[in-house]
Amino acid sequence: MPALSIRLGELARVFFKLGTIGFGGPQAHIAMANDEAVVRRQWLTPEQFTEGLAVCEMLPGPASTQMGIYIGYVRAGQLGALVSGFCFIAPAFVIVVALAWGYFRFQGLPQINDIFLGVSPVVIAIILAFCWKLAMKTLNDGVRIGLAIATLILTLTTSINVLLQFILAGLVGLWWFRPQNVGPSSRGWWVPPTPLLLANLPAETLTLSSIWGLERIGEFLLPLTIFFLKVGSFIFGGGLVIIPLLEFEVVEQLHWLTQTEFINGVAIGQLSPGPVVLTAAFVGFKVAGILGALVSTIAIFAPSFAFIMLAAPLLLRARQNLWIRAFLKGITPAVLGAIAAATIPLLRTTLTQPTLFYSITSGVIGLVALVALLCYKTPTWLLVPLGAVLGLMVGVMPT
Repeated sequence: MPALSIRLGELARVFFKLGTIGFGGPQAHIAMANDEAVVRRQWLTPEQFTEGLAVCEMLPGPASTQMGIYIGYVRAGQLGALVSGFCFIAPAFVIVVALAWGYFRFQGLPQINDIFLGVSPVVIAIILAFCWKLAMKTLNDGVRIGLAIATLILTLTTSINVLLQFILAGLVGLWWFRPQNVGPSSRGWWVPPTPLLLANLPAETLTLSSIWGLERIGEFLLPLTIFFLKVGSFIFGGGLVIIPLLEFEVVEQLHWLTQTEFINGVAIGQLSPGPVVLTAAFVGFKVAGILGALVSTIAIFAPSFAFIMLAAPLLLRARQNLWIRAFLKGITPAVLGAIAAATIPLLRTTLTQPTLFYSITSGVIGLVALVALLCYKTPTWLLVPLGAVLGLMVGVMPT
């Protein structure tokens, strides 16, 4: 095996490249990682890759990022995990921060509004397509359907924290899907902590920070860190789970973003390579500039690094724990219900345009994108820029 420095250099080059060209969502990221690490370089056997992927899919957090961390861990230990994860995240982080700066700097320009006239409905279509696919995959009995509907209703009609709903759904899963003929001594399972209270809630939406955020970072360092650590520890079911978790608190509770800024931030996350979880950098930039974006990104990815680097040997055994699997069977349909509930106000915001023509156009773009995703499996990295082009074209049309 080559020296550690050589292995670290190889990991840095491969994952920096993947982080730069990694458009297409988590499935595309994982396929590219498999091609680089298994097919081209034989860093892992196919069995090691499959086993690592199964562990990452079980964990909260973005599976594609965790897979990169896992490959680095297998190839070069703890340092390898740090290098591969950092190099995969860094290019997309820079792109998201640059786009966030451009968005807030030129927010009032008609061309920016035109771009998001086309991009926002595409993002809504991506979320709805994700919900449909997840429903077809997971809602195969009455209990799961009931959990999804209950979470949908509770999220829409009450102020119960989404994370608390996930925990309650997991407890239902522990009871309903509990393993049979298992003695009390083997019933070791872990329940995540209840959500933390962050700060006093402002009455109005937070104004934009300066570019570096020096005047804000002292006040918001702890709230941003605690909030995104909590979110990063509970992204079960894919990166889009970040949407209800963020929308509930960032928009409705903490008032860091408006509804429009939030959906446009998700769109910027989709425009960049890397995981959509980097929407956290957009939020952090609004709150406390570049420093806030950096703090938010570190916090939301820290659980992924910790899970892989500190507990990789245990995770392979934990994956077989029937109680953990029962807990996750309860959470997954709740995730679906929460995403569906968060999508409704975002859809309303997307369709509420200055004119009836723009509202109808936004709806048509979203519907076409949804058909393209579900019927023709069009990649998201292609639909999002197409939506931007359509929005610009509509913007120059006389109305």
